[in-house]
Amino acid sequence: MRGFFAFIAGGLFGGGLMISGMTNTQKVQGWLDIFGDWDPTLAFVMGGAILPMMLAWRLTRGRNPALGGMFPPRPEQRVGHNLVIGSALFGAGWGLVGLCPGPSIASLSYGGIGGLVFLIAMFVGMRIAPAFKTRLDAIARPT
Repeated sequence: MRGFFAFIAGGLFGGGLMISGMTNTQKVQGWLDIFGDWDPTLAFVMGGAILPMMLAWRLTRGRNPALGGMFPPRPEQRVGHNLVIGSALFGAGWGLVGLCPGPSIASLSYGGIGGLVFLIAMFVGMRIAPAFKTRLDAIARPT
């Protein structure tokens, strides 16, 4: 049953990404081009994601998921080197290619070779990231 609901949720998420334009690399790059031909329409997509998630965090406090397991813990509120470096890398990749992890998977059905190359590069980055994080943590650790 859990797999069925995960399939439904993933399908809804992917469909929402396609309908909203998040899988359209030109639209995403237009959203990020604030000093050029800026396209503000993705602000509604962000609002449509942030507001329900804020409500979900409030409603799930002290509860467990209906299908078992645990909800993830609240994100850490501290701004540290991991957040700054990760955000910069994510933003650079998003700006250069116009895709982030969710839309890159959703765009595999039509993204051609470029989408596949991005996805492979993303998985390689995810694989080597823990080693870089360990090194950065060692460098940033106070002596």
